[in-house]
Amino acid sequence: MADFRSDRMPSPEGEGRAKTALDSGYETYIKANASVNRRIFGAFPELRTALRGYASARLFDLFGFWVMWRLTGGFEGMQKSLGVSRAGMFRRIAQFREVFGEHPDVYEFPGVTVDPVKFAEGMAERQRNT
Repeated sequence: MADFRSDRMPSPEGEGRAKTALDSGYETYIKANASVNRRIFGAFPELRTALRGYASARLFDLFGFWVMWRLTGGFEGMQKSLGVSRAGMFRRIAQFREVFGEHPDVYEFPGVTVDPVKFAEGMAERQRNT
Protein backbone atom coordinates (compact mmCIF):
# COMPACT_ATOMS: atom_id res chain seq x y z
CA MET A 1 0.00 0.00 0.00
CA ALA A 2 1.23 3.49 -0.79
CA ASP A 3 2.58 5.67 2.02
CA PHE A 4 1.06 9.15 2.06
CA ARG A 5 2.67 10.39 5.30
CA SER A 6 4.86 12.88 3.40
CA ASP A 7 1.85 14.09 1.36
CA ARG A 8 -0.63 14.70 4.17
CA MET A 9 -3.86 16.61 4.04
CA PRO A 10 -4.34 19.34 6.69
CA SER A 11 -6.26 16.85 8.87
CA PRO A 12 -7.82 13.37 8.64
CA GLU A 13 -10.85 15.25 7.29
CA GLY A 14 -8.86 16.27 4.23
CA GLU A 15 -9.83 19.83 3.39
CA GLY A 16 -13.02 19.46 5.42
CA ARG A 17 -15.40 19.68 2.47
CA ALA A 18 -17.55 16.78 3.65
CA LYS A 19 -17.43 17.60 7.37
CA THR A 20 -20.58 19.71 7.24
CA ALA A 21 -22.58 17.13 5.31
CA LEU A 22 -25.57 15.60 7.05
CA ASP A 23 -25.69 12.13 8.61
CA SER A 24 -27.35 9.31 6.72
CA GLY A 25 -28.09 5.60 6.81
CA TYR A 26 -25.82 3.01 5.23
CA GLU A 27 -28.58 0.43 4.81
CA THR A 28 -30.46 2.55 2.26
CA TYR A 29 -27.33 2.91 0.13
CA ILE A 30 -26.83 -0.87 0.06
CA LYS A 31 -30.48 -1.48 -0.94
CA ALA A 32 -30.27 1.12 -3.72
CA ASN A 33 -26.98 -0.24 -5.00
CA ALA A 34 -28.41 -3.43 -6.52
CA SER A 35 -30.81 -1.62 -8.86
CA VAL A 36 -28.22 1.02 -9.78
CA ASN A 37 -25.69 -1.65 -10.75
CA ARG A 38 -28.19 -3.35 -13.07
CA ARG A 39 -28.83 -0.07 -14.91
CA ILE A 40 -25.12 0.77 -15.18
CA PHE A 41 -24.19 -2.65 -16.55
CA GLY A 42 -27.18 -2.56 -18.91
CA ALA A 43 -26.04 0.77 -20.32
CA PHE A 44 -22.35 -0.19 -20.45
CA PRO A 45 -22.07 -3.98 -20.87
CA GLU A 46 -18.29 -3.75 -21.32
CA LEU A 47 -17.98 -2.66 -17.69
CA ARG A 48 -18.87 -6.15 -16.55
CA THR A 49 -15.81 -7.55 -18.33
CA ALA A 50 -13.54 -4.71 -17.28
CA LEU A 51 -14.58 -4.81 -13.62
CA ARG A 52 -14.43 -8.47 -12.70
CA GLY A 53 -13.39 -10.07 -9.44
CA TYR A 54 -11.25 -8.16 -7.04
CA ALA A 55 -11.12 -5.03 -9.16
CA SER A 56 -14.89 -4.65 -9.27
CA ALA A 57 -15.33 -5.38 -5.57
CA ARG A 58 -12.61 -2.89 -4.69
CA LEU A 59 -13.97 -0.24 -7.05
CA PHE A 60 -17.50 -0.55 -5.69
CA ASP A 61 -16.18 -0.57 -2.13
CA LEU A 62 -14.14 2.58 -2.71
CA PHE A 63 -16.96 4.31 -4.58
CA GLY A 64 -19.33 3.46 -1.72
CA PHE A 65 -16.74 4.77 0.72
CA TRP A 66 -16.59 8.04 -1.23
CA VAL A 67 -20.39 8.36 -1.29
CA MET A 68 -20.67 7.67 2.42
CA TRP A 69 -17.79 10.09 3.10
CA ARG A 70 -19.87 12.79 1.44
CA LEU A 71 -23.20 11.82 3.03
CA THR A 72 -21.98 11.41 6.60
CA GLY A 73 -19.59 14.34 6.79
CA GLY A 74 -16.18 12.83 6.23
CA PHE A 75 -13.76 11.25 8.68
CA GLU A 76 -15.49 12.17 11.91
CA GLY A 77 -18.98 11.63 10.50
CA MET A 78 -18.19 8.11 9.35
CA GLN A 79 -16.73 7.27 12.73
CA LYS A 80 -19.79 8.58 14.58
CA SER A 81 -22.53 7.48 12.17
CA LEU A 82 -21.15 4.15 11.00
CA GLY A 83 -18.76 3.20 13.80
CA VAL A 84 -15.74 2.92 11.51
CA SER A 85 -12.55 2.73 13.55
CA ARG A 86 -9.82 5.34 13.22
CA ALA A 87 -7.41 2.75 11.81
CA GLY A 88 -10.10 1.55 9.39
CA MET A 89 -10.64 5.10 8.20
CA PHE A 90 -6.93 5.68 7.55
CA ARG A 91 -6.73 2.34 5.72
CA ARG A 92 -9.69 3.23 3.48
CA ILE A 93 -8.34 6.71 2.77
CA ALA A 94 -4.97 5.21 1.75
CA GLN A 95 -6.68 2.65 -0.50
CA PHE A 96 -8.79 5.39 -2.09
CA ARG A 97 -5.75 7.57 -2.73
CA GLU A 98 -3.86 4.60 -4.16
CA VAL A 99 -6.61 3.95 -6.74
CA PHE A 100 -7.85 7.47 -7.52
CA GLY A 101 -4.75 9.53 -6.70
CA GLU A 102 -6.52 11.98 -4.37
CA HIS A 103 -8.04 12.16 -0.91
CA PRO A 104 -11.79 11.27 -0.92
CA ASP A 105 -12.61 14.75 0.36
CA VAL A 106 -11.03 16.31 -2.74
CA TYR A 107 -11.76 13.75 -5.46
CA GLU A 108 -14.75 14.33 -7.72
CA PHE A 109 -16.25 11.57 -9.87
CA PRO A 110 -17.16 13.15 -13.20
CA GLY A 111 -20.92 13.21 -13.60
CA VAL A 112 -21.62 12.16 -9.99
CA THR A 113 -23.20 14.61 -7.57
CA VAL A 114 -23.96 13.86 -3.95
CA ASP A 115 -26.43 16.13 -2.19
CA PRO A 116 -26.44 15.31 1.54
CA VAL A 117 -29.28 17.73 2.30
CA LYS A 118 -31.63 16.16 -0.28
CA PHE A 119 -30.56 12.69 0.87
CA ALA A 120 -31.37 13.49 4.51
CA GLU A 121 -34.70 15.08 3.53
CA GLY A 122 -35.59 12.05 1.40
CA MET A 123 -34.68 9.62 4.18
CA ALA A 124 -36.73 11.62 6.69
CA GLU A 125 -39.69 11.56 4.31
CA ARG A 126 -39.37 7.79 3.84
CA GLN A 127 -39.29 7.26 7.60
CA ARG A 128 -42.41 9.40 8.06
CA ASN A 129 -44.21 7.29 5.43
CA THR A 130 -43.40 3.93 7.04
